[in-house]
Amino acid sequence: MSSGTIDIDEFEDADADEFEERNDTERIVLFLDKNDDRAWKAATIAERLGLETDAVSAILSRLKQRELVRHKRPYWAITDDEERLQSAYRLHRQHETADDQYGEERLEDLRTDEIEEIQ
Repeated sequence: MSSGTIDIDEFEDADADEFEERNDTERIVLFLDKNDDRAWKAATIAERLGLETDAVSAILSRLKQRELVRHKRPYWAITDDEERLQSAYRLHRQHETADDQYGEERLEDLRTDEIEEIQ
């Protein structure tokens, strides 16, 4: 897709939202989900997705904390808890919808003197 074109068969077979811009976390989760029959090294995931290995490793660590991926050094795989994965996806979509509808909130805009005293 980097050339600005794709094969017409790929176009015809794709879901309606498949070509939307995705952030790196989404791309990693989708990659692991589509390749759920394998476990991957972070460097290989990075290479396949055109990302930096350190960034992929950091994202995978955050996903592991949320129990969305499994890890046995040095390999990573998508969770086998399909309900957890679907729930996380629904929550992510709700946040995206809210951001689109209302705009992203900025913590700095919400700070008050009381909040700063608590911190």
